[in-house]
Amino acid sequence: MPACVGVGRWVLRIPDCRSLKAKRSVIRGLRDRLRRRYRVSAAETGFQDDPQTTELTLSLVSSDYRLAESLLGKLDDIVCSDPRVHVVERELEVFRFGSDAPVSWRNEIWPDVDSNE
Repeated sequence: MPACVGVGRWVLRIPDCRSLKAKRSVIRGLRDRLRRRYRVSAAETGFQDDPQTTELTLSLVSSDYRLAESLLGKLDDIVCSDPRVHVVERELEVFRFGSDAPVSWRNEIWPDVDSNE
């Protein structure tokens, strides 16, 4: 059974924020709600010096591709429905790793490694 890693990335505008402190308060609340509710890793990953723009990235791991895809959809719904932010850009993707997944990058880096491990 493959491991599935889901990654979501959103570029958000927060028009009501005039300071980095206010922006961080909004992002911290959204990030913490996603972490608590779905136990995902989440961080502000871009635009740290812009008081009205941010990039929020999260990841999750599952053994079930459909579950990872479904969770990313739920996380996307939460981010997109937050009235304090406007989604400028978003990317959602699930990657498969493991013996029954497509050939992974590790075979290119370590060609001696047996892909059936």
